[in-house]
Amino acid sequence: MAGFKLLTSPIKIANMELRNRMIMPPMVTNFAYEDGSVTDTFRAYHEARAKGGVGLIIVEASNVHPLGKGFPNEVAIFSDRFIPGLRSLIDAVHAHGAKIAIQLFHAGRQTTSRVTGHPPLAPSPITDPVTGELPRELTKEEIAGLVKDFGKAATRAKAAGFDAVEIHCAHGYLLCEFLSPHTNRRTDEYGGTLDNRMRFPLEILRAVRQAVGPDYPVLARISADEKMPGGITLEEGKTMAKRFEQEGIDAIHVSAGLYETASWVIQPLSRPRGCLVDLAEEVKRVVSIPVIAVGRINDPELAERILAEGKADLIAFGRALLADEDLPKKVTEGRAHEIRRCIACCQACIDELFAEHRIGCTVNARAGYERQFPMTKAPTSRKVLVVGGGPAGMEAARVSAMRGHKVTLWEKTADLGGQLPLAAASPQKDEIGTFNDFLAREMQRLGIRVHLNKEATVEAIRTEKPDIVVVATGARPAAVEVPGADRKNVVKSWDVLTGNAKVGKKVAVIGGGLVGCEVAEFLAEKGHEATIVEMLPRIGTDIGPLVGPLLFDRLEKHNVKIITGAKLTGIGERNISYEKDGKTETLDDFDSVVIAVGSTPEDSLANQLEGSGIDHYVIGDASRPRRITHAVYEAMRVAHEI
Repeated sequence: MAGFKLLTSPIKIANMELRNRMIMPPMVTNFAYEDGSVTDTFRAYHEARAKGGVGLIIVEASNVHPLGKGFPNEVAIFSDRFIPGLRSLIDAVHAHGAKIAIQLFHAGRQTTSRVTGHPPLAPSPITDPVTGELPRELTKEEIAGLVKDFGKAATRAKAAGFDAVEIHCAHGYLLCEFLSPHTNRRTDEYGGTLDNRMRFPLEILRAVRQAVGPDYPVLARISADEKMPGGITLEEGKTMAKRFEQEGIDAIHVSAGLYETASWVIQPLSRPRGCLVDLAEEVKRVVSIPVIAVGRINDPELAERILAEGKADLIAFGRALLADEDLPKKVTEGRAHEIRRCIACCQACIDELFAEHRIGCTVNARAGYERQFPMTKAPTSRKVLVVGGGPAGMEAARVSAMRGHKVTLWEKTADLGGQLPLAAASPQKDEIGTFNDFLAREMQRLGIRVHLNKEATVEAIRTEKPDIVVVATGARPAAVEVPGADRKNVVKSWDVLTGNAKVGKKVAVIGGGLVGCEVAEFLAEKGHEATIVEMLPRIGTDIGPLVGPLLFDRLEKHNVKIITGAKLTGIGERNISYEKDGKTETLDDFDSVVIAVGSTPEDSLANQLEGSGIDHYVIGDASRPRRITHAVYEAMRVAHEI
């Protein structure tokens, strides 16, 4: 704790005192019922983070009007009927010493008629390029009605027992749409100058303040910079912050972006840690109220430094608290080295949310499944043998040990990690290595007996005499069945990333999925001339909407050539042939060919165990190659079944 004196120190926002400066910001979960009411899952998820020691939880964007709903199972506050459920949530959080606020929200044009049943609403009829729908322009009468709706929602929040409210003026949703010259083209008193564009949010602030009284904490979240031409600039963001303070806002939560620049709203791992702190610092220069910094802050050392340098007063740990609900407790108790850090992969959280699914976490299968995976001791301690030291195997070993089982792990290579070091070797993805480090440390902390260079056979397993075997043997690179695939100039993508294979100057990468794109970038960064050949109509079909555009931009910057709709038919000494549009074509002058067409299960042990009489589970890629998310979830599930 001595190393985090500021982060663990109390602070006041208005008259609300927080036990520390660690904030859980609003993150839509899709855990609520379809009508917007609180579920047991929603409550348990927040309770776990309150128990984990966070100072303040700000509940996700909560729609103040049915047409303001942004996601199918988003929590709502537009009716008194939601108060009992919200009160049960508040009581669960308060029981563990945390404060709790709720974010008042209207999605504006950043929703769809599929979600609300009506056309989206906006200050101006400008199609959102992400949702693809043309919104209807709000009338002045509707604007006045929404001002009242926000005020009524604030009344409900206070009546339910929330300690504060936050007004959502960020990320391209309705209030931000009014603030931004990019989305507000009105010619009446609600458009044009910044003063006019601020009129609607300020009317809402006044209505909220009137509803809750002068002493009740009211926060505002802003996009201080929309990170796009024609959008809100930092100078405007600072002016907005000053005006909000003058009008009675008690704290400013400084973020950035809108859907069109979504990688600034939710930053993937190619964005550096703390990438929005400079915005918080600039806002803090012009206001005297507390400033909350956000933006891929997953490291308490970074958080403490931000506070020590006076760049912000509080730190929002968003996805970091998805990854480890006990992060604040570990910081406070001097166990920061035990934190499971967010790797900013976006796969189980934001990618799933944008697909209108419930969120989860790649590195923490309990996120959203706290009730299903309570981490309680098993009724009987059993002898568990885990075969495979990748993410599935280490997570199965970790959770099994925490539940009281005697665990041994066998790994056939000299190192733990499976494909995690491979993934971390890809450009811009070294953050993934922190998950491997965490799991490896947990093996030691929990006293799990780890045997490296240990090949598992049925005979060896029988000698070990385990009660349960968990097969987590992973996958191997898939091969291509074409003439020439066995040539010396043909190598596997995995060997390229790990440095076990050398390639020439000009390289053809066969496969344009995530691995193929990353290998092409990896090679291009090292001065190779790379060409991606993909049989599908486009590359990157397995890449998420935040990671993909940034990766594609980098490929373009590195002059990586891309051929799509091309099915490989042969590999020559210095050329490849493929079929495209019914014709066979040839590309010449390649020194090397890299195969990146996916992977296949390493399932020989699993097959041998069938019918052996040995009680076993098969998890992760050994069952079916997928993402880290699936491997970790299956490991958690199986460890709770043992």
